[in-house]
Amino acid sequence: MRAGRVDTSPVDDDSRLDRDSARRVLRRLSRMLVPYRRAILVATVVLVAQTGCLLAGPALVRAGVDNGLVAHDAAALNRAALAYLIVAIIGLVLGRSVIWLVARTGERFLRELRERLFRHMTSLSLDFFDREKTGRLVSRMTSDIDALQELISQGLVMFVQNFLIFVGAIVVIVSMSWQLSLGVLLIVPPVVFASRWFRTRSNLAYLEVRERIGENLATLQEGLEGVRVVQAFGQERGWIKRFHSTNENQYEANLETVRISAKYFPFVEFTGVVGVAVIVGWGGVLVDQSVVSVGTVLAFVLYLNNLFEPIQQLSQLYNTVQSAGAALHKIFGLLDTAPSIGEKPGAVDLPNQGALEVAAVTFAYGGDAPDLDGVIHPLGPEVLRDVSLSVAAGERVALVGPTGAGKSTLAKLMARFYDPRGGAVSFGGVDLRNATLSSLRRTIVVVPQEGFLFAGTVRDNIRIGRDGASDEAVDVAVAALGLEEIFAAFPDGLDTEVRERGSRLSAGEKQLVSLTRAALADPPVLVLDEATSNLDPGTEHAVERAMDRLTEGRTVVVVAHRLSTAARCDRIAVVDNGGLMEVGSHDELLARGGRYATLYAAWDAASMHHPA
Repeated sequence: MRAGRVDTSPVDDDSRLDRDSARRVLRRLSRMLVPYRRAILVATVVLVAQTGCLLAGPALVRAGVDNGLVAHDAAALNRAALAYLIVAIIGLVLGRSVIWLVARTGERFLRELRERLFRHMTSLSLDFFDREKTGRLVSRMTSDIDALQELISQGLVMFVQNFLIFVGAIVVIVSMSWQLSLGVLLIVPPVVFASRWFRTRSNLAYLEVRERIGENLATLQEGLEGVRVVQAFGQERGWIKRFHSTNENQYEANLETVRISAKYFPFVEFTGVVGVAVIVGWGGVLVDQSVVSVGTVLAFVLYLNNLFEPIQQLSQLYNTVQSAGAALHKIFGLLDTAPSIGEKPGAVDLPNQGALEVAAVTFAYGGDAPDLDGVIHPLGPEVLRDVSLSVAAGERVALVGPTGAGKSTLAKLMARFYDPRGGAVSFGGVDLRNATLSSLRRTIVVVPQEGFLFAGTVRDNIRIGRDGASDEAVDVAVAALGLEEIFAAFPDGLDTEVRERGSRLSAGEKQLVSLTRAALADPPVLVLDEATSNLDPGTEHAVERAMDRLTEGRTVVVVAHRLSTAARCDRIAVVDNGGLMEVGSHDELLARGGRYATLYAAWDAASMHHPA
């Protein structure tokens, strides 16, 4: 027997499932696999047939020795040799078939699981993404799916096959000779206990490896991200020393896994040698007493490998199975997360026109659904309290106020990115909570402060505004904002690749794409997180001109960071300390001498000293 390589893919604390959790995961997985039951049945039949071929080999050797060599019957020996060759070829073909069948079925399952996960995540509400880290969600689609991939591509066939071989070998040797089987079964328990020890110790060791790898990578990442500070203060030697420490800890943790393997695998090898000696010695006694034949003793020696090898392989596969089960548990937890912004039964479409009404709205973050760890975060302080505001059809209203006053939250409630804790937001007399989500997103479109672009062309990014829009429709949207010349100046016009996150374009150019996207959507209501607050003067004018064209004839709510933008709106709503302090036109509020007049005077003075 040859010791295999131990599976060194470590598992973390979340990779341990108790029995109840494991049962629930298995039951749910079995329901998900129902559409694949025919393919699974075929693969199982093929796997059982292949296992039968593997177990038939030693029995054919026994027949060849007893009926051919011992009986001096060349024909019987030739028949046994030919049968052994045919069974080996059949086993080879079946082995390749089962790998293909299992891998194809598994990959189909993973493909549909990835699509289901992505579809579900895109349906979740903003509050979910507020409380969950993006990296953690990405890990569900990467490391957790990879754990399942490893089980399907390598571990599943090995796990089932080794179990069948182990059980089958015991059945065969007991049926051949129960007397000789006693000698074999005396050797198996030490290997089983050693394997249990290996499984426990290796799990702990690999947990330590995972922790040390994390510490080492964190040190590396922090050192590289802060390399400018490190070099500026001449701290290279200190960071090298710090990395040496974490690297040394990782080295020691890896050595511990080697020590465990160095104890386990030689012991299994030695036990196998002892097993052969026991079979040959005890078998010789039984042959001398005419209890068993010489061929039976030889077959038992060969079957010994079919007993020890599965135990060894199953021990090594334990981590893979544990990681895959834990990965499924995490994935199911994400799939069970319900969006807080849902569509009620009997929801109605929003009208094309109407007033946007905010009635006695109160809101606080937190206190909703549990996160992926099952923790419900406590309800935070009230961000908005008893806020009421009406925006008439075709009116432009600016929301102004200091940072953290609640103006952006109010805008998000008006677009139903969140639902209020108290009060209601309605459009055209329909509560947004009673509207269909499709009509809501068609009617009220949000243009964020930073125009996010996806990898692809400028035209692709504009087309996000309306799914399936033709090139002609995109051109019309560009013309509507008067941006033909600006986009034509790009290297490939609208077919220019923007690269990841739009890195090829300036902030102003990205915002122009974002505004054109909104023009293509052509909604009755626009909610704008002011698009000119972080732009350079060279592109600011183009963006402002495009915004003026975009907002013409629409109901517009602007989160205004610059009060010059607010001054151009029909009315201004001053939000501060979670309440609506005052509402009126720019001139009315200045004449009133209240909170807005104070904000405007401070902003005007700052603009005079720090012109854009």
